Amino acid sequence: MSRAKAAPKNSVAVEIAGEKHVLRSDAPAEYTHAVAAHVDATIRAVGPANALEPHRTAILAALVITDELFRLREELRSLRDEMDRRAGALADLLERASSDGRAREG
Repeated sequence: MSRAKAAPKNSVAVEIAGEKHVLRSDAPAEYTHAVAAHVDATIRAVGPANALEPHRTAILAALVITDELFRLREELRSLRDEMDRRAGALADLLERASSDGRAREG
């Protein structure tokens, strides 16, 4: 039985909250840097350095990022619902126009 080749993992050095980390990921290095930069910016936005214990700061940053994720998921769901509604309305209009055209021809 043959095994599918796994995508090569990229090792990327990043700095988050003043600490250096080497992350291994299948994602391109630019993407990994962007993700790490977002986490770092969120940690910095939570409060001044050394104001809270590092694990509390990380938990608060995780909550902020998760809130952002949940809000974007809801927005995406809402946009998909709106797109489905509009596509259905357009299909109805096209069907009526097509039926009217056939009635005029007949």
